[in-house]
Amino acid sequence: MMHTEPFSERVEALKRSFAEADAIVVGAGAGLSTAAGLRYDGEDFEREFGPWIERYGFTDLYTSGFYPFESEEERWAYWAKHIWFCRYRQEGTPLYGQLRKVLEGKEYFVVTTNVDAQFELSGFDTGRVFATQGDYCMFQPASGSPKTLMNNREWVMKALPAIADCRIPTEMIPRMPDGQPAAMNLRVDETFVEDYHWHRQAKRYTDFVKKWSQKRLLLWEFGIGYNTPGIIRLPFEQMAQQFPHTTLVRFNLEHPELYYEGVERFVAFTEDIPTVLAALGEDEVKDE
Repeated sequence: MMHTEPFSERVEALKRSFAEADAIVVGAGAGLSTAAGLRYDGEDFEREFGPWIERYGFTDLYTSGFYPFESEEERWAYWAKHIWFCRYRQEGTPLYGQLRKVLEGKEYFVVTTNVDAQFELSGFDTGRVFATQGDYCMFQPASGSPKTLMNNREWVMKALPAIADCRIPTEMIPRMPDGQPAAMNLRVDETFVEDYHWHRQAKRYTDFVKKWSQKRLLLWEFGIGYNTPGIIRLPFEQMAQQFPHTTLVRFNLEHPELYYEGVERFVAFTEDIPTVLAALGEDEVKDE
């Protein structure tokens, strides 16, 4: 059922698929965090990054992450603030909490391209979450070897008050325990570190899908466009094609359409995500 069908009919289809599902896989992209109110621009960004906006002309966190700083002192002052803003400033949001409550009592697993740890911060079982692209809270060796990670919270909290004139002292430039230069554990190139935890969660995800592939599997896809469609969006469509009793429900404001043909059980929503989730518990839903 495409997003052009009446809202009430699509919600009823969602209710049926949810009630009948033996297991649910949640696929989450940037659109879910945006719907939760987490933005990389706007008033919060302008307030917290005023000195960087004035000095470098930054307009948002995404593009500023690629800025070619002239010194490591400048680069790491910016990243200390960036990490704090995206990972340590924000607690779990109401939307993620709403999703967690909806899933209570269900067999579920989460695969996400988001790196803001909102699932963890909102009380999800971390053993059921596979964050494919990394986590803001981790440093890795800049070289990509060895395949080890280091939590950066202590460094961030020390670096923030040491920032002056958009720089940190040279001695505070982060390094790994073996002395190597540190880098963010965010997938940007082939040096991205996939450590033991990453591989363990990848296996748990694939094992979960395999276990339920012949049962009534429900795929809930939230806010995934065409930036990295090969990680969740297209595999979800392929599973909906190939598994006999699988339903794909897509929540996407801008791109609700299917890429592949032959997906028989499909429901698309462009409406507000909290409204749709709330409708799961309502007896009657009116068309807007």
